Amino acid sequence: MSTMSCSSNLSLAGARTVLPPCRPAAPLPSHQLTSRRRRSSSRLVVTSALSTDETKAPAKEKPASVIGDMERGTLAEESGRSDGQLTSRWREIHGSNNWEGLLDPIDTVLRGELIRYGEFAQACYDSFDYDRFSRYCGTCKYPPKSFFHDVGLAGVGYDVTRYIYATSHVHLPNFSIAKHDPLDDRMWSETATFIGFIAVSSDQETARIGRRDIAVAWRGTVTKLEWVEDMSAFLKPIGQYGIPCEDPRVKVEAGFADLYTGKEPTCKFCKYSAREQVLAEVRKLVELYAGKGEEVSVTVTGHSLGSAMAMLSAFDIAETGANVSPSADVKAPVCVYSFSGPRVGNTWFGERFEKELGIKALRILNVHDTVPKVPGIFTEALHPMPLLRVADALGLPSVYSHIGVLLALDHEVSPFLKRTFDLACYHNLEAHLHLLDGYTGRGKEFKLGGRDPALVNKAADFLKDEHMVPSGWRQELNKGMIRTEEGKWTLPHRPRDVEDHPDDTDLHLAQLGLAVAAAAT
Repeated sequence: MSTMSCSSNLSLAGARTVLPPCRPAAPLPSHQLTSRRRRSSSRLVVTSALSTDETKAPAKEKPASVIGDMERGTLAEESGRSDGQLTSRWREIHGSNNWEGLLDPIDTVLRGELIRYGEFAQACYDSFDYDRFSRYCGTCKYPPKSFFHDVGLAGVGYDVTRYIYATSHVHLPNFSIAKHDPLDDRMWSETATFIGFIAVSSDQETARIGRRDIAVAWRGTVTKLEWVEDMSAFLKPIGQYGIPCEDPRVKVEAGFADLYTGKEPTCKFCKYSAREQVLAEVRKLVELYAGKGEEVSVTVTGHSLGSAMAMLSAFDIAETGANVSPSADVKAPVCVYSFSGPRVGNTWFGERFEKELGIKALRILNVHDTVPKVPGIFTEALHPMPLLRVADALGLPSVYSHIGVLLALDHEVSPFLKRTFDLACYHNLEAHLHLLDGYTGRGKEFKLGGRDPALVNKAADFLKDEHMVPSGWRQELNKGMIRTEEGKWTLPHRPRDVEDHPDDTDLHLAQLGLAVAAAAT
């Protein structure tokens, strides 16, 4: 299995689904990464598109490689984000009209925003410490204050306000060797893992994008406990997890909900569930900025398992009212940008999500990826929605339905990507961002917009060999090992301040009517 991308080695036996783990490559400080700031005036144009009868055969000549001369980033120049459009159009880009007329051909402002939020989800992978020999295995390698700089997104215009930690109701060790040493209280938790972050736009970025944006980003499957939860593909009423939905017909995949709501009172980092961490922080930020009279939005993003977490948390934010400011009497709109996500719930969950709560969701996927095709026996892909509702009403098992508007991409249209049977490549998030960068519309030419295609191979083997980019190239020097003064090689202690949960977490949970978490012992 290739590293980094959540591979798509899935099994569907009855109602069991496996979303395999993403194994992130070791993150690098920004000064050790390949330069991303050089820019080429050249543009590669290749006639290609999603498979249609009208699709023309691609040119036979080999395209000239521009890898290494393209700029990584949020495509400010190319997308139109810098020309003032987003200030007046942010609600439209945020899905107020369900992205009608923006997807084919794709709106360049929207494309730039999708890539930006996709990079937020990618940053969760890039910063994750997966080294099983590390004392901090399972943590984020970087402190919140320098997070975006350290993952190579300096200047993105957001500040991390809180990391999200998750655990599981399943009491098993997350990693293959113990990390805890009773003599060293700096060791990381055996069960808690860094799974995402919450960030808010800076004053300068807020002025440019037209509102104060609260971003919630989730990564995909990495740890053993997440594997277990991925396999729990049976439906349960969402109200059983404390989410205040009174309709028992609204059901979600149990494994996803367990991970979202799981907590461990004896763990410093997971004494609050991921759910409680998100709700408390979003409520605090909405009240802070809406109370000042600012327009506020909540944008949730994630890849693979992270997409499922994004859907659940967006539903919960709206259902619980964490996006409402009591003092300003305003409600912040909630939007989800989902990358290669599985189905999360049944038809009633979808109706509550979209029609009653008014959440907007845009799903981006590669048509060859199998992860978005699971779980479910009775699904919208195979049966008309009226029949699915009947199946739901009859209580049939494994009735699932996707949510939101679909933007389908096809990796076969990119002249940079090779043909492969590696399903992990189809699912790779960097590959999705590459496809977004070149996508102009269905049946239209593929044009690179400014994002370096070399990023595709950061932790995969998907680029054609002619581009001379090694697979899995993103790694730390000597895998983090250093040579001591005595001449011995060792993994050093990593100086870091492990952020505790904010002191006002209980206050904001109480304001939402949620029980206060028990103090960790």
